[in-house]
Amino acid sequence: MTYDVQLSALAIEDLIALHQWVRVEADFPTADGYLARIEERIAALADFPHRGCPRDDLVAGLRTLTFERRLSIAYNVDGKVVTVQRVINAFRDLAPILQNS
Repeated sequence: MTYDVQLSALAIEDLIALHQWVRVEADFPTADGYLARIEERIAALADFPHRGCPRDDLVAGLRTLTFERRLSIAYNVDGKVVTVQRVINAFRDLAPILQNS
C-alpha cells in the first residue's frame, strides 16, 4: 500500500530555512543537494510510514525519523496520509517546538 505524503506549512518553512542556511554556509549546489536528500527521505515514507520512532509522549500519533544524524523529521500517519509536521535540528528539544506548532 502506498501512502500520500504531505508537508505542513511549518515543515515547508523548515525546509526553506534549512536551504537558506546551507546556501549561506556553503553554496547553492550543496544546499540543493542537501534538500534533495531530505526530500527523498520524506518521500520514502510513502512506502513504509511506520518506520519512525513512536513519540506519543510528545503528541499522540507522532513519529520521528532521523536524517543523517542531524535532523528530526516529525510526522503522523492518519489512514493513508502521512503528514510531515516539522523538520528540525535533531539536537533540539521537540516538546516546546511541537507545542507551539
